[in-house]
Amino acid sequence: MMNVNEMDLKTEDEPVLGFKENIILTVIFCGIALMSNWAGSGNSFITALPGMAILFVMILIGMTLKKFIGGPLPTVAWVSIVSVICTLPGFPFSDAMLEQLKTLSFLSLATPVLAYAAMAVTNMEVNLFKQSGIKIAIVSLLVFTGTYVGSALVAEAFL
Repeated sequence: MMNVNEMDLKTEDEPVLGFKENIILTVIFCGIALMSNWAGSGNSFITALPGMAILFVMILIGMTLKKFIGGPLPTVAWVSIVSVICTLPGFPFSDAMLEQLKTLSFLSLATPVLAYAAMAVTNMEVNLFKQSGIKIAIVSLLVFTGTYVGSALVAEAFL
């Protein structure tokens, strides 16, 4: 049985994108990532295009596996599994794939992903944040501070 807080957070079902819509968004993301890679690393579109095509195929395979196998694993886990397997030493063409993937800058690719993640906030998350109030802000600040200080201490000790 749901308690009062869970009932307040329950909202109408949010729309779920279909397979075709996800592919279209992935193509758009790849285009934005290519522009970001050009701005961040200076590699031209033509230089980075094979690496981006490899990433797109890996994402497509992961999305296809999620669609047909399903299960509790999210799509990002399937994409990660496919990517790891494809780049393992001994996997056919892994050396050539890694050579092409080197033309992509990780930070340049992470920027549009993080921007999208910041915009992809659901109504349930907003309601949860409203209910948590100042408590969640205090806990977040303590966690961020502890993580920063802990990282600095580890870096100071070992570097």
